[in-house]
Amino acid sequence: MTDEPEIIYGIFKQEIKNRFLCSVEIDGEEVVCYVPSSCRLSNFLNMTDRQVMLVPTMDKKARTRFALYALKYGRGYIPINLSNSNRVIEQQIHRRYFSFLGKRSEVLREQKIDDYKCDLFVKDTNTVIEVKSLLSFEQEALFPTVYSERAVKQLQQISGLLDEGYKVCFILVSLSRTVKKMRINPEIMDFYELFQKCVSKGMIYQGFSLQLKDKMLEIKSSVPMEI
Repeated sequence: MTDEPEIIYGIFKQEIKNRFLCSVEIDGEEVVCYVPSSCRLSNFLNMTDRQVMLVPTMDKKARTRFALYALKYGRGYIPINLSNSNRVIEQQIHRRYFSFLGKRSEVLREQKIDDYKCDLFVKDTNTVIEVKSLLSFEQEALFPTVYSERAVKQLQQISGLLDEGYKVCFILVSLSRTVKKMRINPEIMDFYELFQKCVSKGMIYQGFSLQLKDKMLEIKSSVPMEI
């Protein structure tokens, strides 16, 4: 597990026109901060005047001093950096949550197979792991919410890997504890049909939710996932 991040607290004021920037009040001063999300958070809930956790930006060339880490929701905090999911799965893949994968003594990050770069690769069993994150505050969450040419291409490549004899596990991670069920969105037809095709070839899938515990991210529970 990595060291506990340095946390700064502030009050969210507004998203700026640039979707990766926002204004946060820190000790009475409004500061521009980085938003590590490709989608606007206001699409999901009213962010104004919510308490947020921030972490210092590590890159010396970064445009901002701080980046959003989590936001106050109910009695707890919800992480908002979708890229964190890969790291958490990698760190916790040896927990019993992942016993369905079998032996996991050698797990590689961002292994390239042909033209496909998988998030994780379990060398013991030649298992490709693709990790996707979702941010939803509904009890039932759909994935994906919008069409993504990149996501469709990834499934096409996964289909080819299944034909070559690789095992594949598709993991969907909810950053919110409110999600009790996940479902592949049938309205995104290309993705939906390709997902079903991959499942028919043997791809397995599993959902999880994350939580912040002592300022660190960990898997909270498994979440039913339907197609």
